[in-house]
Amino acid sequence: MKKIIIILSSIIVVIFIILMVFLFNTNSKDKDIDNVKDNESTEKVKEKEDNEFSKLSYYKEENLDRYKSYETNNPNLSIEDIVTKVNLNLDKEIYTDTRPSTNLNTNYLLVNKFNYLDSNYIPENLELLDNSYAKSGIYLVKEAKDNIERLISDAKNDGMNIRVISAYRSYSYQENLYNNYVKNDGVENADTYSARPGYSEHQTGLVVDITRAFDDFNNFENTNEYNWMLENAHNYGFILRYPKDKEDITTYSFEAWHYRYVGVELAQKIKASNLTFDEYYVRYLESDNN
Repeated sequence: MKKIIIILSSIIVVIFIILMVFLFNTNSKDKDIDNVKDNESTEKVKEKEDNEFSKLSYYKEENLDRYKSYETNNPNLSIEDIVTKVNLNLDKEIYTDTRPSTNLNTNYLLVNKFNYLDSNYIPENLELLDNSYAKSGIYLVKEAKDNIERLISDAKNDGMNIRVISAYRSYSYQENLYNNYVKNDGVENADTYSARPGYSEHQTGLVVDITRAFDDFNNFENTNEYNWMLENAHNYGFILRYPKDKEDITTYSFEAWHYRYVGVELAQKIKASNLTFDEYYVRYLESDNN
């Protein structure tokens, strides 16, 4: 009996030792895992602290590698410009990685070579402009129509003679127009001044092409009316959409005649910022309106 008790006691001791060794190893592994997690967290925190891009309110974590790559290729650009351009997809070829436009039927609607409208999109509240302000058969969204008519009337009181020559364009109209440009100038050249169907701001019903009445719109830059628009258009809710020296942002050649309605308050802010609509959208509007 005594021998049996000794044997059992030995077995219990062995089991206890095995159990303690197992628990010790398990705790060690858990601690190792915890240490790895802690190290990873520390590295992430340090990486974020060292990441100057993340200090911007419009920073997108999923774009970090693209920011870094774009910075390497464009070392003279500011951090603000790098993040802005990458968020606009300007590190990619035009008309690639495109997405449907959001904020439909609002003044915040962004349409460019990376944001498109469906072929069946027709803006709400389109109204016909009176022939005293425009060529016949021209439509605009009501709010934009009311304000361009007010602008033209006030400009006339200042001795200016402004007329709308183009505004809302349907998808099919864009299609015919772009195809004709491609036929005459080729795709590469056409893409510098004309939008592919679905990518034209004209489909928003918020855009006007203007000129000095009965004058060639290509000469608009050389008129007093052009200077008047630069000084006053924002007070009526319109901004020059494709300004000089911003082709790298807008991806369009300078168009002295192309004005976009965004509303008076926003137009005044954009004017004061000296940013294009694309830039202002990415920095201040995108997160609030998507």
